Amino acid sequence: MPDIVHVTYAQTGQSSRTNPYGMREMQEKAYQYRDAQYLLLKAPPASGKSRALMFIALDKLVHQGIKKVIVAVPEKSIGGSFSKTLLKDGGFFANWEPNDNYNLCTPGNDGSSSKVKSFKNFLANDEKILICTHATLRFAFEEVEETAFNNVLLAIDEFHHVSADGDSRLGELLRSIMARSTTHIVAMTGSYFRGDAVPVLTPEDEAKFAKVTYNYYEQLNGYQYLKSLGIGYHFYQGRYTSAILDILDTDKKTILHIPNVNSGESTKDKHKEVGTILDAIGEILKIDSQTGVIHVKRHSDGKILKVADLVNDTAKDRDKIQNYLREIKSVDDMDLIIALGMAKEGFDWPYCEHALTVGYRGSLTEIIQIIGRCTRDSNNKNHAQFTNLIAQPDATDDLVKLSVNNMLKAITASLLMEQVLAPNFKFKTKLSDEDKAEAGEIKIRGFRTPSSKRVKDIVEADLNDLKATILQDPTMLRAMPGNIDPEVINKVLIPKIIQEKYPTLSPDEVEEVRQYVVLDSVVKNTLMIDVKELQKSIQKDETIILALAESLPQYQINNELIPKIIKNIYPDLTTDEANSFSKMVVNMPQNADGIPEADKRFIRMAGQFVNIDDLHIDLIDTINPFQKAFEILSKDVTPKVLKVIQEAIEVSRIKMDFEEAKILWLKIINFKKTYDREPSLQATDPLERRMAECIIYLKEEKRKRANG
Repeated sequence: MPDIVHVTYAQTGQSSRTNPYGMREMQEKAYQYRDAQYLLLKAPPASGKSRALMFIALDKLVHQGIKKVIVAVPEKSIGGSFSKTLLKDGGFFANWEPNDNYNLCTPGNDGSSSKVKSFKNFLANDEKILICTHATLRFAFEEVEETAFNNVLLAIDEFHHVSADGDSRLGELLRSIMARSTTHIVAMTGSYFRGDAVPVLTPEDEAKFAKVTYNYYEQLNGYQYLKSLGIGYHFYQGRYTSAILDILDTDKKTILHIPNVNSGESTKDKHKEVGTILDAIGEILKIDSQTGVIHVKRHSDGKILKVADLVNDTAKDRDKIQNYLREIKSVDDMDLIIALGMAKEGFDWPYCEHALTVGYRGSLTEIIQIIGRCTRDSNNKNHAQFTNLIAQPDATDDLVKLSVNNMLKAITASLLMEQVLAPNFKFKTKLSDEDKAEAGEIKIRGFRTPSSKRVKDIVEADLNDLKATILQDPTMLRAMPGNIDPEVINKVLIPKIIQEKYPTLSPDEVEEVRQYVVLDSVVKNTLMIDVKELQKSIQKDETIILALAESLPQYQINNELIPKIIKNIYPDLTTDEANSFSKMVVNMPQNADGIPEADKRFIRMAGQFVNIDDLHIDLIDTINPFQKAFEILSKDVTPKVLKVIQEAIEVSRIKMDFEEAKILWLKIINFKKTYDREPSLQATDPLERRMAECIIYLKEEKRKRANG
């Protein structure tokens, strides 16, 4: 199946370069806010959040009167990210030197009396740095007063584990410390949203935080080696273990996440699943007694593959292989990691090229963390890939609605990732034809520029969270395939969700947020073509250079060669679209160098190319911003499966009883005799649409009875 999301990056190297203090771009950006009492840092995996915290914490210890630093991580394995680091070597004024005695991310119970005692001792002595798990922090907090955290910097890694929910002990702890002590807080997350609808912080608490957001596009565009990222889906029938080799390429460094034992995709025997996968790949030669690495001789060519089994429940064996993975130094040290609940957030294997996940993951946070495993910059790869292996809906299956819902949610997660991965633009109101946009800007006629601080904060820092809320809404899920008018989606459904998420916004503020989220979604979900850049690419193309050298007729260059070049540069275009755009480019006024005189950028909307200078908010509102993924899906699955998906969506909307169905059934029989086809849901005649709904209703009733 083609990728639903495919993003190409410029390899500028910017995000990897360091300043005179040894800070990378994101770290320097965060360090500028080192004086803030409360700091929320949102940055993708591999951007260097751990070291950013070290720079900020050391400045607070040396220059701001902070006496101690406590770093809390969600699990012990992540504690290694905060081990001793020689920052002076890069030009900084101090090294990060925690005492091993106060690294509580060691084997044993996180809530043990010894760890809690060590935590309390730390607060009472002269030690400067402590590293512990979220759990240890919670247990220790129960035994000390909030004032014990006065003049302490509390750094919470993977902050999305906190919740404003009253049942979240970590969230309650944070609110209590903020209210009753002089604590400084640095909250860090590699995810832009939680997997549920509960916010990380209440609006009142969040308003107290200075926010630093470093987005995925800044990170990946600034890499040295990674050129592109793809996100796609592969559908299977039967057991996933029989379909795994259709998508698992053992020549690529891969992390394979098998499904949770409670999911529909699981066989309920996770160890047997691992064995079946290994047997499908090749013959197990040995398991290294020192490292736990499984050596597998591949069936196809006899190549020896190194495999890590993180599904193994035996603590001794799991610790052995985890220790090996932490010490990996070479691309040849590992080929395949098979995991279930592990190897997600905080796990670092830079050589990973492919994250292959079986089954839908209900948490968007989990998906973004899994994708982050393969987006490290490494000289062994120029492309990273995330693939979700999903069960194909079966009309006879009693769980058809669940499988369709999971499929739509998986596609929705990709739409959200596309929004996260795309470059950001600033949108402003276009006042006249002479009102030209600056670099990085798009000016839109009729657009309402955010007027209040609250609206500005939402569009600058919360846009992805808001999109996650919109895309997880059940009504939006049913609207995504295009069976609801785009203007209803944009002007009715989306503002309703915005009002529910931000109940204190005025109607005018809701409209400003609505316009921004719709505009941003449409622009990021469509193809944008810069004609100047395209013309430069055409002029440098070898086939054009050769054609000009051989004096090929201009009409042949314009009608045959240029459309092929455009299609090659923008493979997402259809052949007809490439031909159409080619004519547009050829007929534009050009200067002496053959470059268009005007700064012309076009975006593709509803099958046509629109000059970006001619955009109006009314035009934007006629576009379904989330339909593209379903269009790609509809090209890949069979018409039969697509019909199952559409019917499963429709059945949740249809209100009908058996008495009405009996009356309509005779009309349906006569309709089929007359027109030699079934009634259509897309018909303009309301009676024909109702008959089509009746067929879906009766199929659902038949399926229910067949399944008892």
